[in-house]
Amino acid sequence: MAFDITGGYPQHADFPLPGPPTNSEMRESASMWISDNDGRFGFPRMTVESLAIDWENRGIEANLTFPNGRVLIGSGGFPAQPVKRSGDRALSTGGGPLRFEVKEPLRHWSMTFDGTMYDRTVADQMRGIASQEQRRVVIAVEAHMAAPPWNPGEQAGRDGDMSSALAVGGVGGTRYEQLFTCTGTLSIDGEPEQRFEGRGLRVRRTGIRSLGEFKGHCWMSALFPSGKAFGALAFPSQDIDAAPAFSEAFIFDGKTKRHGKVVQAPWLTHFKPHGGECDLALELSDGEIVRIGGLTHDSAFFPSNTPLLGDWSLDEPLPLPFHRGGVRYSWDGEETYGMIERSLPLENWRTE
Repeated sequence: MAFDITGGYPQHADFPLPGPPTNSEMRESASMWISDNDGRFGFPRMTVESLAIDWENRGIEANLTFPNGRVLIGSGGFPAQPVKRSGDRALSTGGGPLRFEVKEPLRHWSMTFDGTMYDRTVADQMRGIASQEQRRVVIAVEAHMAAPPWNPGEQAGRDGDMSSALAVGGVGGTRYEQLFTCTGTLSIDGEPEQRFEGRGLRVRRTGIRSLGEFKGHCWMSALFPSGKAFGALAFPSQDIDAAPAFSEAFIFDGKTKRHGKVVQAPWLTHFKPHGGECDLALELSDGEIVRIGGLTHDSAFFPSNTPLLGDWSLDEPLPLPFHRGGVRYSWDGEETYGMIERSLPLENWRTE
């Protein structure tokens, strides 16, 4: 019997909110992380953020990265796009150049981007140099889900009501992520159009997001050609060499999802944009240890207090550096490209 791609998650939760929530602090986010199967480039976070207090003012994050260190950034604040609807249900969310649309909940989404991006390098980002050269970039992606959703926090409710597990919302209220395969096109002004097949991660989040005294994190996920997959999220202890203060993880073999925790994470104690070690070890609930190798492949870097959403007036920069990028993962002889996001205060950084 084929596995249920929805994982028992409620399909209605996959649709964007039809209008601003009554609670002014509520926010909604839709995002995708995408890696080209041939390793030519990646999109480490394409995001639309909406906040109830100013619903028609959208925050956009758009990152395009290459293994040679080239980085294009198209983030900022933009007016909301018109919403595609079916009756009272919203099918799309977007702002300025970026748009997501639900084609079939928990099964098929699309993404389009048509706007300008600043053309720079990851080395420039690390030095805080902001290039002013802009390029028009056009992206179109059709994403088909290939694994059940996962939400850090669902382990507490996996034997009960899935909606209760969703409510745990590890980060940002109601939140879940889902791996997919995709096809798409990428056009950069003055360069040949590139068609691609890829794999990626889609994230939906709705709720009141309060990061408080954020002390860093490590978030990793990937889908392999055979259909197996993993996801992991960990927050560090005060002692970076100790076990994580919180972690959850899953693996998927194409039919069954198993839960576990992180026992080894590649904390952002140093940064190598290409070829940096990102090895991960997971302990499953039955005690089995799963080891996944990783090397950074394409990277974007955001120094401390850098607005991740450009000039969006509602953005709150975090006082610690962020790494977002693609990783070449290896697991039991199989390889793929997947995502990583990491942050850690500079006082925890070490010299290699």
